[in-house]
Amino acid sequence: MSPFILFGLLLLLTFGALLLFLKPSSTEAAVERHLAGLQETQVQAGPGASILKQEGLSSNPFLDDLLKQLPWSNSIARLIRQAGKDWSVGSVLGISVAGGLIGWWIASYMIPTDLLAALAGLGVALAPFITLYIMREARFMRFDSVLPEAVDLMSRGLRAGHAISAVLEMVGREVADPVGSEFRAMHKECSLGLPMREAIENMVERVPRDDMRFLATAILLQKESGGNLVQILDKTSHVIRERARLRGQLRIYTAQGRITGWILCFAPFIMFGLISAVNHTYEKTLFTDPFGLKMVYGALGLMLLGILAIRKIISIKV
Repeated sequence: MSPFILFGLLLLLTFGALLLFLKPSSTEAAVERHLAGLQETQVQAGPGASILKQEGLSSNPFLDDLLKQLPWSNSIARLIRQAGKDWSVGSVLGISVAGGLIGWWIASYMIPTDLLAALAGLGVALAPFITLYIMREARFMRFDSVLPEAVDLMSRGLRAGHAISAVLEMVGREVADPVGSEFRAMHKECSLGLPMREAIENMVERVPRDDMRFLATAILLQKESGGNLVQILDKTSHVIRERARLRGQLRIYTAQGRITGWILCFAPFIMFGLISAVNHTYEKTLFTDPFGLKMVYGALGLMLLGILAIRKIISIKV
């Protein structure tokens, strides 16, 4: 056999053996495909991509991008979260705009003045936000009433030897909403890897109440500097209950002022509606005469000043 043929056969056998032994296994091939897929996804996502969940402001992608450019969209989204609703910012703004246009259209037939009709439409447009504000305040009041029970449960759980994470999960499971739902959301964030400090700060952002801030400060201070958390929680529960008792007394003392404010706010509009229903031409001169318009504008301004003054008097910080 020629030496060249023998050399060629040995070369082929050598390369064949190298390819056989260096061929990646099925596991290595799967890892390579997975890494290639991750690299392709990163290239498609771009340098500014994030693995964090992005909260949409609307189900429509175009409207969502448009709302993200508005500076007050985040404030509306925060108001919706604090009210405990799962509404989207786009739906709230859509209802507000549609209600404002319909209110202005109806008021333009009842009120001959364009400015007052526009103010009536503006009032209707603000109705969804006022509703969310009322829902938020009602939810916060329920939260304040249930929070002492949650703090007592945490104290008892720590006395029994449970860890702080287990105690927070217990509160989310045993205590009524809205306290239970907020603690469940915080425990879910911690179980997904978020540090406890950030999870507690997120809950304080969702429920920005002084009592919740006291509890968050107590937990974070004990976690970072040490101390008897059971004793701290007992004192925190006592402070929260005393604040609730004092707020109840203040509501009793300021009840007359609050009722006066509501009467001064709604009585003129109720009387206007009743008189207009009986005789719609009786108050027409008030909107057609220039001096009558000045009286209307002055009355609205004085009403606004009176409401602000009464609110300032009865608003007592505890």
